[in-house]
Amino acid sequence: MNPVDLRSDTVTRPSPGMRAAIAAAEVGDDVLGDDPTVQRLQQRVAQMLGKEAALFVPSGSMANLVSIRAVCEPGDEIIADDTTHSYNFETAAPAAVAGVSLRLIHTPRGIFSGAQVANLVRPQAAHYPNSRMVIIENTNNRGGGSVWPVETVAEVRAVADQHGLHLHMDGARLLNACVARGLKPTDYTRHVDTVSLCFSKGLGAPIGSIVAGPQPFIQRAHRFRKMFGGGMRQVGILAAAALYALDHNVERLAEDHANARRLAQALAELPGISLDPATVETNIVIFDIDQRYGTAADFVACLRERGVWMLPIGPQRVRAVTHLDVTATQIDSAIRVLRQFCSRMPT
Repeated sequence: MNPVDLRSDTVTRPSPGMRAAIAAAEVGDDVLGDDPTVQRLQQRVAQMLGKEAALFVPSGSMANLVSIRAVCEPGDEIIADDTTHSYNFETAAPAAVAGVSLRLIHTPRGIFSGAQVANLVRPQAAHYPNSRMVIIENTNNRGGGSVWPVETVAEVRAVADQHGLHLHMDGARLLNACVARGLKPTDYTRHVDTVSLCFSKGLGAPIGSIVAGPQPFIQRAHRFRKMFGGGMRQVGILAAAALYALDHNVERLAEDHANARRLAQALAELPGISLDPATVETNIVIFDIDQRYGTAADFVACLRERGVWMLPIGPQRVRAVTHLDVTATQIDSAIRVLRQFCSRMPT
């Protein structure tokens, strides 16, 4: 039996249609600026996100890093939540490569207020770093796929304007947020200066992210992409996959959200599992287990033996992510495995 792989939405594989688009892609040398498929992708995404220009990059981490370096100088400071991807999962690149520090907000699910940002803006004095940027992550991974309310983004925008801060949205899963709320991307992006989007998660492409913003910002980001080793040559084959994903894999994100809600409801009914299904807004399910199951790593290892794959993300915390390679039937199978396994544990 094929495993039900819920480790991440990054494990998706290109569909036959996407592979055909890759094979048929018209290519050039993107470092020299003449890959027509990359140009088409960048123009399309810039328009979709309501920005002047966009830049295709290898990964979401690079999208965030070139954004940070294009805006900040060494010694500047970024305000972000302590769940933020740039703080947790980018190997300290903001500090190591861009020379900036992060000042962190703590919230339960990664969504903070304008007032919380204002409280962390540094005074203009020689003793302090220069507050320069705010990063919001939508949806928020460690927050369980939480979706930012548009009005909260607008509130943070207003505070950023008051203090001269650049507002960047890490929108790796932005389209999940849009599908979940029935919104257009521009409903969010009109409130931010720059935004990134990932193609290799729920959209199902094998690689690639993009960052969008004003033309001068993209020109600087392009320079830093080169500096950081992100220049790519006949990359139209990957841009073609991203274009296919935008054409075919956006609306279907709703299926992933429905599968995640069904999984969350079943988990919440099991003994020793702590989860409020109402917190599952998109395709990420995070839950806590009590010690009867051992650690999260023990729990995940036992499930893996039974053909259900998840990730431990804390001593007693587990994450499961639905995606286009997991069907509703497979979710049913995973729920049966979980019920059988948990029913055998001592109370």
